[in-house]
Amino acid sequence: MLRSLPPLPSWSAALIAAVIGFGGTVALVVQAIRTLGGDVTQTASAVTALCLGIALAGALLSWRLRMPVVLAWSTPGAALLAASAPGMAWPVAVGAFAVAGALTVVLGLLPALGRLAERIPASVVSAMLAGVLLPFCLGLFRAAGVDPLLVAAIVAVFLIARLRAPLYALLLVLVTGIVLTLVRGDMAALPHGPLFGTLSPVMPALDLRAMISLALPLFLVTLVSQNLPGLVVLRSAGYAPRPAPLLIGTGIASVAVAPFGGHAVNLAAITAAICTSQDAHPDARRRWTVGLIYAGFYLVLAAFAPALVRLFLALPPAAIAALTGAALIPALIGSIETMLGVPEERDAAIVTFLAAGSGLALWGLGSAFWGLVAGFFALGTKAVLRRR
Repeated sequence: MLRSLPPLPSWSAALIAAVIGFGGTVALVVQAIRTLGGDVTQTASAVTALCLGIALAGALLSWRLRMPVVLAWSTPGAALLAASAPGMAWPVAVGAFAVAGALTVVLGLLPALGRLAERIPASVVSAMLAGVLLPFCLGLFRAAGVDPLLVAAIVAVFLIARLRAPLYALLLVLVTGIVLTLVRGDMAALPHGPLFGTLSPVMPALDLRAMISLALPLFLVTLVSQNLPGLVVLRSAGYAPRPAPLLIGTGIASVAVAPFGGHAVNLAAITAAICTSQDAHPDARRRWTVGLIYAGFYLVLAAFAPALVRLFLALPPAAIAALTGAALIPALIGSIETMLGVPEERDAAIVTFLAAGSGLALWGLGSAFWGLVAGFFALGTKAVLRRR
């Protein structure tokens, strides 16, 4: 009986991946849902639904495909949502989440679209993401005007951890921010709300402008920044996954959690590397069990998600801004590296970056959309002039 159980490293790898994946960016998810108009209960419902979607879809895909399929929520997508213009009706935002998930399903169902998606210039999409992330990372240092000690501590821990323990850097930053806030007595009273896992469904409302300005960019950044790198991680571990089942599975999970406030479920990249390595399980044929263990830990997180959400909502605004900014620095670094990776596309990437980071809003469409428009226009203009 004991021989059939996964070895201890499998449990520790899954636990570390779950804690890092959840703790490193949950503050950003909470901020994103609140920006879009979700109340305390709806925010708790969103995090609970995301944890359930990650757990159930990940367990099913791991068991069905016999490989460690590690899922996560879309951190770049959460940053995109948090940067959107406030005041959007919550049902409209939920409708945009569902549309983005449906686009992922369609992408998996139609191989021709998958081949077309692979030709989307990663430089432009990454530049759009970098423009969205930049204001949050700048917010880390703007918070120093309110709380210089907190920002100094977070930056110091971040830099030291990135050198000594890069895998745990974001988790250590989170712990530092919360502990320092508690020690100084700056934590506000916990807002009223549920304590254990809760789901608060909302009927999605479809809005054309929200589909264009929110759903489409959410779909693209999740595809380029999460799903495609997640496929690369699995291939690097020696597996040969077909993209279709993974895209369809994560897309269906995203559509399923959308009415409860979940913005996107997708393949993980960094945390997936923990669970797909030989250290997690020496037998590659049995390593899929690590995906099941990881899913089990996310079920536990789903049970206590509302309590954790209320904890983050009690943090001072400066602490939330600092923690969010620090959590997004690695993503910003990766986006900038990708957007400048192809010299011939740098002009289009810079135009995209500036437009997306400008906060431009026209006709109800946000800067992320206009960044993509500017980037694709620049690429198209360059191609036409070259032909002539």
